[in-house]
Amino acid sequence: MTDEVVPDHGVWFRVESGATAGGVRRAAERLGRQLGLSAPRIADLAIVATELVTNLVKHAREGTLLLRPVRRTGLAGVELVAIDSGPGMADLTLSSTDGHSTVGTLGIGLGAIARQATRFEGYSLSGRGTVLVAQVWDVPPPPPDWAAGLTRPITGEESSGDGYAVREVDGRRQVLVCDGLGHGPLAAAATTAAMSAFRSAPAGPPDVVVRHLHAGISHTRGAALAVAEPEPASGLLRYAGLGNISAMIVAPGERRRGLVSLPGIAGHQRPSIRGYDYPFSADATLVMHSDGVVDRWDLDGYPGLAGRSPLLAAATLLRDAGTRRDDACVLVARGMV
Repeated sequence: MTDEVVPDHGVWFRVESGATAGGVRRAAERLGRQLGLSAPRIADLAIVATELVTNLVKHAREGTLLLRPVRRTGLAGVELVAIDSGPGMADLTLSSTDGHSTVGTLGIGLGAIARQATRFEGYSLSGRGTVLVAQVWDVPPPPPDWAAGLTRPITGEESSGDGYAVREVDGRRQVLVCDGLGHGPLAAAATTAAMSAFRSAPAGPPDVVVRHLHAGISHTRGAALAVAEPEPASGLLRYAGLGNISAMIVAPGERRRGLVSLPGIAGHQRPSIRGYDYPFSADATLVMHSDGVVDRWDLDGYPGLAGRSPLLAAATLLRDAGTRRDDACVLVARGMV
């Protein structure tokens, strides 16, 4: 990439050789300066970025890395998400221990990442690949997110027409997933407008918020979108959607439950908008995604993933169920974190 400012949605790198390491490191350092990180933390960030790329080159197949800012309540840090379809690791904790190596190296890469990063986590299965997430902050990081997501543009585009947003307003926790019609800049503009309208929308249940979004993006080409509001304390999830956004509730010991989105395009025509309530326990998981993600995934096929962070789950599903022929977005929310 060039010396441009790293956007909030981040930049994806395809990691096919060690030559990528320099570009990722420089982009990470530039983002650290952009966010005002101290020089020592930027140096730590450079090590984290380099080691993540090196790990992908040595061990991975189809390795990709996302670099993006993370912002919470006036604070900012840098996040790197490394995703691969390589051989995976039977014991990620052991593999993160200095001296452990499967390829005859010194075996300090993951250990170095864990030491230099403010927060480091991963999920790996033998034969199915690995997801690693590292964050670098100047200050102690905020608590883990109750909801997180990833977007990836269609092959050949830099901007994605899919997006997500998370907000808390008047005690309501709400999430949005949006798919702007088509691809490229005009689709991205529709989704950007929807996310902006979502963040500024008055407090209200999802159907009220969707009506606000419908009115707020009428100047765009329109979008499919859905808003969800988990209320684990009351055992409910409130939901309203328009168009082909998929949403499922996954709870231990139960079959996943699909949520209803009505036909229509937000920003156009006069769609019917209606809210629905669903049972949602404290140990349940909400998964929402655009049609750039096939819906044949099954969380039961990923032992332990339901108890890990929403971002690890979203990245794993994007890797295994996301298509390259379309923009893709996955959001995962927990009842409790």
